[in-house]
Amino acid sequence: MKRLLGMVFAALLGAAFSAGAAELSPDALVKQLSDEVLTVIRTTKDKAALRQAAEQKVLPSFDFRAMTQLAVGQHWRQASPDQQKNLEDAFRTLLVNTYTASLAAASTGKESVDVKPIDVKPGDNDVVVRTVVRTANRPPIPVDYRMTRGPTGWKVYDVIVENLSLVTNYRSSFASEIGRSGIDGLVKALQSKNNELAKAG
Repeated sequence: MKRLLGMVFAALLGAAFSAGAAELSPDALVKQLSDEVLTVIRTTKDKAALRQAAEQKVLPSFDFRAMTQLAVGQHWRQASPDQQKNLEDAFRTLLVNTYTASLAAASTGKESVDVKPIDVKPGDNDVVVRTVVRTANRPPIPVDYRMTRGPTGWKVYDVIVENLSLVTNYRSSFASEIGRSGIDGLVKALQSKNNELAKAG
C-alpha cells in the first residue's frame, strides 16, 4: 500500500495546475504542470524541495474539503464545523506528508506522465482526466483524476490509481476509527500519523 501511495503522489504532482492558467482545458493544465514538476523530481530527492513543490503546485489544485467529505462519508454530517475543518486540515497534511516521504524514497528521476486528451464541452463541470505514469523497471500505471469546475477553476477531488480510488481507500479506515473513537478520535489519529511522518523526515 505504501508503494502504491508513493506512485499516487508522484502522479498527484503531475496533475497540479495554477489559477493563472485557468484558460487551459483540464488535460492541457495537467500536461503543462506535469512537465514543470517532473523537472523537480528529476533533479532532487530533498524532502524540503519536494514539499515546497507540493505546497506550491498541489494544494491550489485539489479540493481538499470535497476529498475529506468523500473520505469521511456519511459521518461528515455528524461533524461540527470545527471538526470538519480539523479533519480537512489533518487529511490535507497527511496527503502532503505521505507524498513527500514516499516520493523521496521511491522516485527514480525517470518518471514521465502521458496525458490523454479530452473533449470538454461548454456545459461540462465534472470530468475525468486519464493519464499513464511511466517509470523505470515498472509497468505503466493508469492514474485518473476526477475534476470539477468551480468559481476558481478546475480542481481535483479524487484520484484513481489502477481502478483504486484514493478517497474510497481511506473511507473504510476512517469509518473504523470513527466507530472506535468518534470524529475527534479520527482527527487525533490523523494528527498522530502526521507527527510520525514528520519525525521520520
